Amino acid sequence: MLLAGEDWRRTFDAMQDEAWRLETLPVYRVPQEEEAIRRFLAGEPVTREATQPWFDRVRVYVASGRSVGRVHIVTQPLSDYLRFEFEHYRHNVEAGEAIRILDVTDRPNPLAGVQDFWMFDRSQIVLMHYEPDGTQISREVHEGDPVPYREYQRIALAESVPFEEYVKGLGA
Repeated sequence: MLLAGEDWRRTFDAMQDEAWRLETLPVYRVPQEEEAIRRFLAGEPVTREATQPWFDRVRVYVASGRSVGRVHIVTQPLSDYLRFEFEHYRHNVEAGEAIRILDVTDRPNPLAGVQDFWMFDRSQIVLMHYEPDGTQISREVHEGDPVPYREYQRIALAESVPFEEYVKGLGA
């Protein structure tokens, strides 16, 4: 089953304990972000107001005792998109999202070949499908066993560092 629009929003809102994401791409092409990326690359900062809808949602989830987290697998040098996304991450962390970075620049990727996904309550998996350039194709509810995805989460968390620690190491 594919998820879009309000069904996607309801999936988040229905979670009881946790929404967790694995991000594997250096670029995500999101039409709604094009102007914001252009401004960022021209030197304008990413303000919290620019991230407000997600910031507010994360705050509500966290205030209700639920958690939101992600691990992004990266290599250096960071793409322009990742530099832009990291500015969003600063605000997301402030809202309470647990963001971690798994840098595989100088080591094998322990999750090579694993595609992007969201996991809700460690039981519902939503596979994120992308074109090679990072354009999203679809979101698909995974009908199979969630156990491998729990293992991917365990590996990602064990092999990554908190976002704040990672950017300190970059001198950012």
